[in-house]
Amino acid sequence: MQTTDHLSVRGDAPAIDTAAIRRLAVNDSGFVFDPITGRSFTVNATGRRLLALMRDQVDAEGLIAALADEYEVENDDLRRDLHDFVRLLREQLQ
Repeated sequence: MQTTDHLSVRGDAPAIDTAAIRRLAVNDSGFVFDPITGRSFTVNATGRRLLALMRDQVDAEGLIAALADEYEVENDDLRRDLHDFVRLLREQLQ
C-alpha cells in the first residue's frame, strides 16, 4: 500500500491532512476526540478501521483494497462510502 501525507478520495474532494487524523484520540467503542478543536464524535467499527489505516498514511486506493479484503463489498460501493466518510470526517475536523 502506498502512503500519503494528504488523503483525497476523488479529484473533486479536498484532501484531509493525515496529521489531523493522527492527532485524534479514538477509543475501542468508537468515541473520537480531537484535542485541537475539542470536538468529539463517534464512528462504527468500519470507521475505526478507516481511521487506523489513515493514521498509517494509507492512500485512498490502499484503503479501498484493505476494506475489500475485509468485507464483501464491491469497490465502487467502497469508493462511494469512503468518499462519504471522508466528507463527514472533514466536517468534523473543521
